[in-house]
Amino acid sequence: MKIFFTLLFISSFTFCRAQKVDSLFVHLYTDSLKKGTYNYINVDGLLSNGSWLPLDSNHVEFKCNVGQFYGNQLWVDTSIKEEKISIDIILKSDTTQHKHFDMYIKKLADPIILPNEQEIIKRKTKKKKAN
Repeated sequence: MKIFFTLLFISSFTFCRAQKVDSLFVHLYTDSLKKGTYNYINVDGLLSNGSWLPLDSNHVEFKCNVGQFYGNQLWVDTSIKEEKISIDIILKSDTTQHKHFDMYIKKLADPIILPNEQEIIKRKTKKKKAN
């Protein structure tokens, strides 16, 4: 019986390890990076069986020309002068799998006071009437 469970464990471990990442995809939550904050870089791997696996710094190596990565989060200092950051993501288990992309730094400041729900509805109503 002990041998059966040992073989079962080994075969399940081998099956799990057999799934390899075929492609890397970066799914960004914003279209620009914000200075003075952590910017999350979401990386997913498409596995050979068609399923998706979220990847973090245990699976991929993050590199950039400006800023500092802490796990999947890129810290962008408020003092940088660059208008974009070049980011490289390399799969640790297969360094031939990698992605390179540039991401621009947000230029406009966030509004101090955001519009409330009624103000947003009012704007949309005005736009519809104008059309």
